Amino acid sequence: MTHALLVIDVQNDFCPGGALAVPGGDEVVAPINAMMTDFDAVILTQDWHPAVHSSFASQHDDKNPFDTTEMHYGEQVLWPDHCVQGTEGANFHPGLNTHADLVIRKGFRKDIDSYSAFFENDRETPTGLEGYLKSRGIAKLTIVGLATDFCVHYSAVDAARLGFDVTVRTDACRAIDMEGSLAAAKQAMKAAGVKLE
Repeated sequence: MTHALLVIDVQNDFCPGGALAVPGGDEVVAPINAMMTDFDAVILTQDWHPAVHSSFASQHDDKNPFDTTEMHYGEQVLWPDHCVQGTEGANFHPGLNTHADLVIRKGFRKDIDSYSAFFENDRETPTGLEGYLKSRGIAKLTIVGLATDFCVHYSAVDAARLGFDVTVRTDACRAIDMEGSLAAAKQAMKAAGVKLE
């Protein structure tokens, strides 16, 4: 069974000093680099937003970061501007080994956010990752990166739902943990059949 490492959003804006810093976000870089040679394929995802992305609080009058709003696809958390295309914040952490088989950019459509590496937040629009993995004969995924309770969580649940054998290495992930979001994410991943290590 071919086994891939899926590295989620290890970007400057999600690391200390970034626009949407995950506590300890840079601590995942060394363990991720160390495990890359253990896999048949390495895939990186990159949050890649236009400057006027609809998930940015700055695009909504009378809204602040971390408020929620209703989008055409459901409830959306509004974020500080982050990972804007072509900015230093959108770049991968400089310490991350970026010699990967594939880079999937997500969140580039102005009117829809994308947490999962597999689907936009409408849960329908695919990123193309499923087809790539299946064409490579990859059936097993280990997922690491940022943040455990958002993009890692959504990617893991989608991967399991699509029939992949999924493990999340929690030692190589870090969470935002807003209002219990980490506990809820772990519960949802386990319910979907994702193994947490």
